[in-house]
Amino acid sequence: MTIWIALLLATFAVGASAQCKCDSMKWTTCDGTPCTCSIMVEAGMAQNLNCSTLIPKCYLMKAEMYRAKNNLSTRTGGKPVETAFVDNNGIYDPVCEATGAFRAKQCNNTEECWCVNSAGVRRTDEGDKSLKCEKLVETYWVRLELKHKEVSKAVDASKLQAAIANAIETRYSFDKTLVKEVEYDPDARMIIVDVQKAKGDRKADLSRMAYYVDEEAPTFTMKKLTGGIIAVIVVVILAVVAGLLVLFFARKREQKYSKAEPREMEAL
Repeated sequence: MTIWIALLLATFAVGASAQCKCDSMKWTTCDGTPCTCSIMVEAGMAQNLNCSTLIPKCYLMKAEMYRAKNNLSTRTGGKPVETAFVDNNGIYDPVCEATGAFRAKQCNNTEECWCVNSAGVRRTDEGDKSLKCEKLVETYWVRLELKHKEVSKAVDASKLQAAIANAIETRYSFDKTLVKEVEYDPDARMIIVDVQKAKGDRKADLSRMAYYVDEEAPTFTMKKLTGGIIAVIVVVILAVVAGLLVLFFARKREQKYSKAEPREMEAL
């Protein structure tokens, strides 16, 4: 009898362990009763997660930076989950609030800092550590660019919006009505999806989704152009000036020829 009880307890423990997992993030470690999941974000530091909701993007970026530094798989070698939509924004090592939101000012462990929106995307010029970021500006409009594989049958564009809206609702737990518009280019196999919420809405977090539109316009200036951009501008200006000079001298020569020709005729 004792053996049977031990076997039953072992079977129950194995079953409970199999159920203790994080469906929304494969990089987590889950254990205990009740089930607790965490993810490594720094050396010796694990961040506890609520796997019943989507993982905040700030935690995901910290985890990805940690894994990249330690030669572990990242999005470049495999997405966090197979159903994830991968954006093309560069990542950095962010500072996260206790809620998982991005801190308004980010410095990436350097002396240069910048302000970000709620999606963690830079929205100002870079400055030093004295830079002031008054608040975290909310992202309310996201544009997704998707490209599908080659298919044998033509895609029914009329059904795309409903299908994508259902997929986003299932994956991100968003209201499908947030999918406002879907454009389809069959030649490029490109699908453009606009996901937009009302300004002031803080229930739907669009930060996990390519192109972000904030409630307030970004504050980039021309003060800190990179050397490459400045060089391109200088080259373009020089090319324009050179072209104008060539045109000027060409016209001068034409005028000389037109004046000289009558004189030669008179001499004859």
